[in-house]
Amino acid sequence: MALPLLSPALLDQRPELLPNHQALLSLPEKIIQFGTGVLLRGLPDYFVNKANQQGIFNGRIVVVKSTGNGGTDAFAEQNNVYSHSIRGIENGSQVDETVINAAISRTLSASTHWADILQCAHNAELKIVISNTTEVGIQLVDDDILASPPVSFPGKLTAYLYERFKAFGGSEESGMVIVPTELIVGNGPKLRSIILEQATRHNLEEAFIQWLEKSNHFCSSLVDRIVPGKPDSATVSEICEKQGFEDNLLIVSEVYRLWAIEGDENVRKVLSFADADSGVVIEPNIDLYRELKLRLLNGTHTLASGLCFLHGLDTVRESMENAETSAFIADLMLNELAPAIPYEVDPQRAAEFGNQVLDRFRNPFIRHQLIDITVQYTAKMKMRNIPTLLNHYEKTDEVPMLFAKGFAAFLRFMKPVVHKEGAFYGDRNGEPYSIRCDSAAYFDEKWQNAASPLDLADQVLSDTTLWDTDLTLLPGFADAVKENMKELIDTDDTSIKVTGF
Repeated sequence: MALPLLSPALLDQRPELLPNHQALLSLPEKIIQFGTGVLLRGLPDYFVNKANQQGIFNGRIVVVKSTGNGGTDAFAEQNNVYSHSIRGIENGSQVDETVINAAISRTLSASTHWADILQCAHNAELKIVISNTTEVGIQLVDDDILASPPVSFPGKLTAYLYERFKAFGGSEESGMVIVPTELIVGNGPKLRSIILEQATRHNLEEAFIQWLEKSNHFCSSLVDRIVPGKPDSATVSEICEKQGFEDNLLIVSEVYRLWAIEGDENVRKVLSFADADSGVVIEPNIDLYRELKLRLLNGTHTLASGLCFLHGLDTVRESMENAETSAFIADLMLNELAPAIPYEVDPQRAAEFGNQVLDRFRNPFIRHQLIDITVQYTAKMKMRNIPTLLNHYEKTDEVPMLFAKGFAAFLRFMKPVVHKEGAFYGDRNGEPYSIRCDSAAYFDEKWQNAASPLDLADQVLSDTTLWDTDLTLLPGFADAVKENMKELIDTDDTSIKVTGF
């Protein structure tokens, strides 16, 4: 027998799924969100929904689908209601629960509903902007903010804010709190600078620029919750059978959640949903949270993903279940990365955070694919790990051997063996894998023309265009990387050794 689809009609039939759902579904719109991705639905939207259920925030979210990929049909079919499966360990106890999220009011496509999106700017209660358009979304491009719609996210936001400025005559009260969640250091000020540049390029009036600067808050923020992409069919079937309904918008996440937002008391008053969960942190400076996550969680992911993948493993969980790779991950994080974080961090705080991250990596319910972590591998290595490496050498000349092993695996992973229709593929024990990195063509050329893998290591390590510094100048580091390259590559330079790991 087919299961019913999650919808407001089903909630009428099964009110225990979401008590008081009719009142929740009628709350006014207070947030406009650029992005429909699982991270936004699993973290900011989770907090808003939780606050609404507690009677704290009492507002819903208009979601803007910014890209041209796919439509909004699944959201429309379920009237934007979706289920959120939360699974993992919290305070030593296993958590496995499903939350029905009714925080989204509408989902609009920028390409077909631009007039409706601009009309939202006329809503006095709608005072918050949230975004996650990936790191490449916050870029200054040659855009036309009068287009329907503008091409870029900053172009769209400039047009939206200009519409709001005109709608309310530039009143101070009409200013907004804008919280980008893209993984960029200083994402708030960077977005603000692009918006101001767009306003200048389009010769918008000085009064609008003054309103942007004085009445709007562009808040840097950091999001931290593992919310994998669409769950596999077996997981979807298991969860849907358990909850008794189908859900084409189902998301799965770990229990841990953090949304650190840089702001003052005025920002806190607008973002009142923060009072519903201690996972929302609003403070004047969030650098500590950013550095801990970037260097220990993201940095460890980046240094370990290629090594574990080449070792024949597919997920973070499998890597934590393997004795060798688990020990590598823990030792790398706690003994090499934590002491070298390029920020003033209490060692005990770093150790506590690191051990918490290791527990998250062991989550039996999350299938975080290693191959997904390698997307934009080179940029991630530079942003997440090179500052830590340089700070390590500021403190000591001792070679970080585990870092060197992870870096050697990165170089080996980035060896394309097949180039097809603009895409690059590597080889793992006879099986191809996709190299989804903007530097794939660069590594293809290096691997083809280097005299040997060790020569390639020297060339890449010394390339200041990649790293903004010459890594061969770090005492012993290049030699350690090359020693690990020897362990990873056979004499014929084609296959991976899983022995001698």
